[in-house]
Amino acid sequence: MDKFSVLAVDIGAGTQDILLYEQGVPVENCVKMVLPSQTRIFAKRVAQATERCQDIFLCGRLMGGGPVVRALKRHLAAGLRVYSLPGPAKTIRDDLREVEAMGVEIVDEAPQKFCIGLYLQDLDMDNLRQMLSLYDVELPETVAVAVQDHGEAIGKSNRRFRFEHWEHFLEEGGRLSDLLYREVPPYLTRMKAIQEIVPGAFLMDTGAAAIWGALLDPAVAAHREDGLVVVNVGNQHVLAALVRGERVWGIFEHHTRLMTPEKLRDYLDRFVKGNVTNDEVYDDGGHGCARVSGAPGWECFDFVAITGPNRCLAEGIGYFAVPYGDMMLSGCFGLVAAVKEHLKNLNN
Repeated sequence: MDKFSVLAVDIGAGTQDILLYEQGVPVENCVKMVLPSQTRIFAKRVAQATERCQDIFLCGRLMGGGPVVRALKRHLAAGLRVYSLPGPAKTIRDDLREVEAMGVEIVDEAPQKFCIGLYLQDLDMDNLRQMLSLYDVELPETVAVAVQDHGEAIGKSNRRFRFEHWEHFLEEGGRLSDLLYREVPPYLTRMKAIQEIVPGAFLMDTGAAAIWGALLDPAVAAHREDGLVVVNVGNQHVLAALVRGERVWGIFEHHTRLMTPEKLRDYLDRFVKGNVTNDEVYDDGGHGCARVSGAPGWECFDFVAITGPNRCLAEGIGYFAVPYGDMMLSGCFGLVAAVKEHLKNLNN
């Protein structure tokens, strides 16, 4: 494989973690940044408009919700108005009828009255390019981005829909290499929106990128062939995977805000032993749990690797993975490793 560079961006609910990887340069010396996520930035701007009693107009693209959606709800509750083009309105809900029922006015063009305009997007390439240019750093052509995409689920639970996507992945073989997309399924609309910003970008789920990244820690990699559990405790979601070799044998996903250290330990103990059901997790407010029939016995998964910004919840449960000495860039390292493997396979 020829020498290459890649911009890897792992977009979470709290931060967007950025790595400019250059082959031949020690990873420790590559450009890295941890910035506020776009959804946090826009949530702050919505809150400012609320304080000033100003109406809002949403344009741009569908992006991750979380903080910005909560801020928009508070804005509406204050008696102020929110107008939106159809595309960015899907940031709030997939079904535009539900968005309108919340009080958002769907329009085809900007209203004539004065409003604060917000151009929604998960990734602002222009700002990033301009900022880095101040340091004589150019963006590479190859771009890889991780976002969490529930998928467009109109008329059904987006938690169920997202986990059905994981179940399908497991049923199709659970290969780690299949977690990287160049051709994004049409129902993963948040990822599709990223590719509108950066045509040809590689895409991954944030949890998948973190899992792959954690496996790059030598202490974790030493257990890969025998089997291990990799847990990403993110700002919004906990994702755990049973990994052995090149395959994922089971997935557990829940919401971080619903976890305590004791609850997380109990779930992980039972997940490894196959004693957690999909319905139990869903009824508890999470996404689900699935394990491949015929998976290796629980004794193969006695090593637990932990990553993610809320890893403190898993204190004492397992080993805190630090690939290249930087836990916050686990997802970016995973993205780069996935892209390198993809390109290697293409050239073989």
